[in-house]
Amino acid sequence: MVQIQNSMNDVKKAANPQAERDATVKDVLGRIKHKFMIMSGKGGVGKTSTSVNLALALAGLGHQVGIMDVDLHGPDVPRMLGLSGMLELTPERKLKPMPYSANLSAVSIESLSPTKDDAIIWRGPVKYSAIQQFIADVAWGNLDFLLIDAPPGTGDEPLTVAQTIPDAKAIIVTTPQEVSLADVRKSINFCKVVKMEIFGLIENMSGFACPHCHSVIDLFGSGGGEKTAAATEIPFLGKIPFDPEMVACGDAGVSYQQQHADSPVSQAFVAVARNMAQLL
Repeated sequence: MVQIQNSMNDVKKAANPQAERDATVKDVLGRIKHKFMIMSGKGGVGKTSTSVNLALALAGLGHQVGIMDVDLHGPDVPRMLGLSGMLELTPERKLKPMPYSANLSAVSIESLSPTKDDAIIWRGPVKYSAIQQFIADVAWGNLDFLLIDAPPGTGDEPLTVAQTIPDAKAIIVTTPQEVSLADVRKSINFCKVVKMEIFGLIENMSGFACPHCHSVIDLFGSGGGEKTAAATEIPFLGKIPFDPEMVACGDAGVSYQQQHADSPVSQAFVAVARNMAQLL
């Protein structure tokens, strides 16, 4: 009887490719302990650099980490990590994440495009399929953390992540000025609507220490993210100072945290990573 039932299930899967894909997605996600979607209400707040540096900090603490770049129209994760080339296939015909180190690997649409400057002109259903493939067709293996770098706003990509990975938690990135905080409140409401737990909020570009006089200049204001977190009763994960060297390292594809391990920025990212690691 069991054998007959299994055969019937196989027939149903063959007749319904989406059911088979959903089963594969569930199996892959079952091997990943914690999933976080890094999102922002607007562009230009340093969401991708935050995703990359949180992944580096977690990997530096000894955790197995994957970073999935679902910013399909602006995939910058490979460039920030200094990764180039195309994704390879495993003997099982699965995509192999591109390794950055023994503890960190990444998948991005850029690593599937022969020409890096080609525009991705896709509508919603194609985006949904692509993001599902980033999970089902990738040999992620056993991970402690999967960080998902989503594009700004509350469109197709964040919605697909919320629907496909129901246990993912959101980390919202903002800068202190009011125009960013207004969009953050929309991200918070998005999470409430799709029932995604908000792990916390990060205030990025919060203060710049003058390299000459060492006084702190609030280029974009200060404390707005912390006030928003308190007002909306979500955890505040910390402030990331502004440092021009972060931009230089991201453009060069080198690890800021390796180059400036003792900087306030690196220490801030490690502090947030330790907070995340307490989940284990």
